[in-house]
Amino acid sequence: MALFDQISKDIVEAMKAKDAVRRDTLRNVKKYFLEAKTAPGSNDELSDADALKILQKLAKQGRESAEIFKGQNRSDLAEAEMAQVKVLEEYLPKQLSEAELEEKLKAIINELGVSSAAEMGKVMGVATKQLAGLAEGRAISACVKKLLA
Repeated sequence: MALFDQISKDIVEAMKAKDAVRRDTLRNVKKYFLEAKTAPGSNDELSDADALKILQKLAKQGRESAEIFKGQNRSDLAEAEMAQVKVLEEYLPKQLSEAELEEKLKAIINELGVSSAAEMGKVMGVATKQLAGLAEGRAISACVKKLLA
């Protein structure tokens, strides 16, 4: 089942279960999906890869907002944001652990024959494509710096 259809089905289930956080979060996601589907050049289609990018972006924004709220001593708002992030994470692929990420990056570095930090851009270009959805860019960048240092 396509991610768009799954979200639509889960909205109905959340409404039946009277789960307001899940319902509102998924409605927001569906709004972004519909905007992407109707954008010029999309031909009224939304691939699962594009849908995952949207979900990742929303989850990242939610985590960042929660951090800002924590910094402002607004734990109530931070908890609300994190509750929404938890719902979004159910639809995202499992993130790689630090050890798994390091292992995959070592393989990419060996494959490219990179040996210095000056060539970090080459590694990042390949790594971000291969590990899209499996690790955040920040984590990939930090691990590549550590391996090339």
